[in-house]
Amino acid sequence: MTYRVHRLDINLDKEQEKLEPFLNSLAGEVISIIPHIRPAMHPMGATAKIDYLLIVEKQKTP
Repeated sequence: MTYRVHRLDINLDKEQEKLEPFLNSLAGEVISIIPHIRPAMHPMGATAKIDYLLIVEKQKTP
């Protein structure tokens, strides 16, 4: 078995439709989607922002 990790730079607040075509274009099986989350401070309090997604794909074995 081989695995491949893809990095997808995305702003999930505005670009949700970018994720679906990317996932559908993968040839293997998606094992996991891992968001990279960073804290963000605002005057109203703390929140979190997603900078990018790491997508783990299980490659088809030849």
